[in-house]
Amino acid sequence: MKFKDHLPKIIDLKIYELNNEINLTDIANRFSKQEGTVFLLSGGVHDCSKYNILGIDPWLKIKTKSKQITLDINKKYFTFYQSPFVVLKKIIKYYKFDTNKHRDVNFLCGLMGYISYDLKDEIEDLPSYCIDDLNLPDILFYCHKLLFVENINTKDIKLIIPQFEGEAAPSKRDILDFIEKKEFIDEGYSTNRILQSNFEKQEYMEAVEKIKDYIVRGHVYQVNMSQRFVCSFTGNGFSLFLDLFNLNPAPFFAYIKAEDHEIISTSPERFLHQKGKYVETRPIKGTRPRGKTDKEDKELENELKNSIKDDAELSMIVDLLRNDLGKVCKAGSIKVSEHKRIEKYKNVFHLVSIVTGELNEDSDSIDLIKATFPGGSITGCPKIRSMEIIEELEKNKRHIYTGSIGYISFHNTMDLSIAIRTSTIINNKLIFSVGGAVVFDSDPLLEYEETLHKGQSFIKLLKKYNKSYKNPNENFLWINGSFKNNTQAKIDINTLVFQYGAGLFETILWANKKIYFLEEHINRLKNSWIDLFNLPFPELTFKDIILELIYKNKLDEKMAAIKIIMGVGKNLSPPYDTQVILTTREYVPRIKNPQKQGLKVGIFPQKRQTPLASHKSLNYLFYLKAKQWAESTGYQEAIILNPDGSISEGNSTNIVCRKDKKIYLPESDNFLQGIMLTKVVKFLKDMGLDITTKKIYPEELSGFDEVIMTNSLIGALSIDTIDNKVTFNNKEKISFMIYNHFFAH
Repeated sequence: MKFKDHLPKIIDLKIYELNNEINLTDIANRFSKQEGTVFLLSGGVHDCSKYNILGIDPWLKIKTKSKQITLDINKKYFTFYQSPFVVLKKIIKYYKFDTNKHRDVNFLCGLMGYISYDLKDEIEDLPSYCIDDLNLPDILFYCHKLLFVENINTKDIKLIIPQFEGEAAPSKRDILDFIEKKEFIDEGYSTNRILQSNFEKQEYMEAVEKIKDYIVRGHVYQVNMSQRFVCSFTGNGFSLFLDLFNLNPAPFFAYIKAEDHEIISTSPERFLHQKGKYVETRPIKGTRPRGKTDKEDKELENELKNSIKDDAELSMIVDLLRNDLGKVCKAGSIKVSEHKRIEKYKNVFHLVSIVTGELNEDSDSIDLIKATFPGGSITGCPKIRSMEIIEELEKNKRHIYTGSIGYISFHNTMDLSIAIRTSTIINNKLIFSVGGAVVFDSDPLLEYEETLHKGQSFIKLLKKYNKSYKNPNENFLWINGSFKNNTQAKIDINTLVFQYGAGLFETILWANKKIYFLEEHINRLKNSWIDLFNLPFPELTFKDIILELIYKNKLDEKMAAIKIIMGVGKNLSPPYDTQVILTTREYVPRIKNPQKQGLKVGIFPQKRQTPLASHKSLNYLFYLKAKQWAESTGYQEAIILNPDGSISEGNSTNIVCRKDKKIYLPESDNFLQGIMLTKVVKFLKDMGLDITTKKIYPEELSGFDEVIMTNSLIGALSIDTIDNKVTFNNKEKISFMIYNHFFAH
């Protein structure tokens, strides 16, 4: 595909001076929720801190995953397969221009965005063992219609606008009016869940020991090992970005608003800087926390400066980077202009070197990236074997962590950071990684603690703004007789519950400081267990276990969903190894005001036919698919149909239909009689309503006055719309009477 035929031609750059007329952070805030906004913010007093750069309103988006390329050119979309380096090279070459204007400005037009660490797989033939749980792009770059460049020393701001062939460029007044119409976003954020690592402390230390064994056996000299933290996040990611900047400014802060995720980077490390043929890289190796007193501060600085270990680490990486630059730089041009420079930040000291070179005549920015990516300071030495070991020992794909963020211009300049101290916000989760270099004499405990020092800015801010912040070791579940941290819980993969889904579950509500309908849930669980598996039912004091679990997880003042999971082990005769697990999580009601608001539901197009539907079975895939279909279609629940097309139930609810003072329950050969449904039917009978079971088909639903969905968590909620067609306008909702009866304080 000749995508170049669809690229608009840039015939000029309009450059306006905006000194004292705008505040760049204010503009970034206004556009922080618009896809393609990229803000490169520079802080501190270091010599890398020269410009703040903001790009908004992109006309070009480049997204790659492996060799799948997706281009968005002014909302025209192209997808094809090619090397991402070939595509970048073509675009850079197509738009390349020389400029003698504003030579003091390092970026006038080009690409802004990120390169994921996992692009390594397009450069080297490496194994793949880590889980790609985020499924985000390897490369994401935008080219913007509006670019703002601020010199942080002079405070001069330039607005740069590409003028396309056949189009008139907007005036400065037009742009200022456009900005003014965009509302300022005054939103906070919260991180009200547990901060969870993908490593236990002991696991991380064992991984360090394994790296040391590889070093002893001659595989590597050092390896950069990391762990990943996850917590929930709601609210405005840009507010977090600014809070982090105020807490600990550094030269390479970056905020990127992508389609379905946000990137927040607080990196101090430059990966590649290019201006014409001049290139440099600035590896960081060696970190110490800042002291609490001037004396302690100086002692820690001297400790880092005189550290043999840190000196060895940095020297090895400097040699590695000299070798990488040598692939694309002129012979004899590569120099170490500074070695072991101490850089001071609010929280830490860093040990830095500067390596420079001169590009070959036939090499460009993309060749330089391909020759050096990912940066040696965050892989190890030698690089390829280090990356193999990282893939073996780490659990999740790194994505943006230790990738690069910055710009690649169309006029032969580039500045990319190493994406350390960088987080991703996706699907109400905040994810960030921290790591350190492991060498022969590394102490596993100190290596683990160093990762915590490096993540201190994030962790400190999360504690500050997170009133319910808890140590990861305080997140408990109950499994097979004991309370354990969530990360410590293990299940044998040879059990029948794991291999065949031979198990059951119950979901129970904790609200108003009590457990709802516990006896009924346990009776149903027991009956299904004996009916399906004919095995002894574990007679446990579930109430006591649940209460302890609630208090251990500090949920006693909140609403919570408790899940009991029972599964068949390997032994179908004594000694039985039945798996019993209890978990709990904070529960947020689907509807804030059930008196005024109802559910938006859809009818799942695939019909269900299985006798297991009569049990709360772990063979729940059909219902999971129905739930995912509903969410992807904009519904809150899916209605499940029987094989004959009649209505059975919701994907997590039972259905009750009302016409005047008559109640109709859908007739179904195989469905799960909910605990809440039993309670609701009794309540309605006591009210004097007539209860009838009958076949109900989707086209009949519009004839009812009210259609209600029930389960033990939501209680009873009316449906507002079905398939965006059938609408119910209930002035007097029986569902609210039911809800009030069972769940009112």
